[in-house]
Amino acid sequence: MANLNLTDVGKSYGGSVEVLKDINLDIETGELIVFVGPSGCGKSTLLRMIAGLEKITGGELLIDGQRMNDVPPAQRGIAMVFQSYALYPHMTVRDNMAFALKLAKKSASEIDEAVSRAAKVLQLDEYLDRLPKALSGGQRQRVAIGRSIVRDPKVYLFDEPLSNLDASLRVATRIEIAQLKESMPNSTMIYVTHDQVEAMTLASRIVVLANKGIAQVGTPLELYERPENEFVAQFIGSPAMNLLAGEIVETGQTTKVRTDSGSGTIVANIPTRDSDRGQKVNVGIRPEDMVTAETENYAFAGTVEITEALGEVTQLYFAQSNSESAAIIAKLPGIHTGVRGKELRMTADPSKVHLFANGHSLLYRDG
Repeated sequence: MANLNLTDVGKSYGGSVEVLKDINLDIETGELIVFVGPSGCGKSTLLRMIAGLEKITGGELLIDGQRMNDVPPAQRGIAMVFQSYALYPHMTVRDNMAFALKLAKKSASEIDEAVSRAAKVLQLDEYLDRLPKALSGGQRQRVAIGRSIVRDPKVYLFDEPLSNLDASLRVATRIEIAQLKESMPNSTMIYVTHDQVEAMTLASRIVVLANKGIAQVGTPLELYERPENEFVAQFIGSPAMNLLAGEIVETGQTTKVRTDSGSGTIVANIPTRDSDRGQKVNVGIRPEDMVTAETENYAFAGTVEITEALGEVTQLYFAQSNSESAAIIAKLPGIHTGVRGKELRMTADPSKVHLFANGHSLLYRDG
């Protein structure tokens, strides 16, 4: 379908209110790229800039090598699926899907073929003669997607398309979008969401946006297992990664850190230099990687304040002596009863321990 190249792309309003700056990103044909980030980080704005609905105030956007900064939206070869379905209520599913092709003055045979093909892909064959009010929320969203498919665009843009659906429909429609992508392996898709599950399950690569720019780009597992900074480490994963203040006490191919809330040391499979000895760091451990300590050395000791028994796992929330500190959470497999009010010592496997200095991972500091 299409390659996209964004070079030093920026967005400002009135020349003084900067929303995005220095966005550099290459998207290959066939990728499903997901933009994630906190509310207000500019992910939808960036999507709208690619679509041509927002003006690019800095940098350059190329689609298949052609500069698109000043090209009207209708001429960019892009189809967009919005958060709201925006279906015409008086038109049938067939007519909703065919409307753009009729405006483009396509022949009746071309329109019928395109609508039939899209309906088959989206399993909408039996609904073509229904009005939108006779469809479920998930079916309406599929019609909105079908309206894009019939145009055979170079790039598909999705702006939080599942946010209006209830929990069960979100799961079902997310699976349908994943199946749709598999049936269209050469299609290029960009998807905006605030939902981590959507990002982790749908994306070829995830683009994490923060502080007006890109915090990290990578596959879902790369971001989960090897975050470049504390922001990504805590944004990807639920509950968020625990951060424990500490000091490096032994360096080499593995590193030992004494945490402020532990006794002895915790080991991380991260190489450090002799000059790093004594450096203050944050030790990152995901809740699901925490285990009870069986030795005198442990990363954290605390009293279990709250437990959440979720069936397959139990989440333990530890009381913090410092009220300003973020909650420490352990996510243990199985059911754990009778631990509330007890003090537990927690640690983690060295391969699951992350180290951050000044907000950045020590694993990445040499590039």
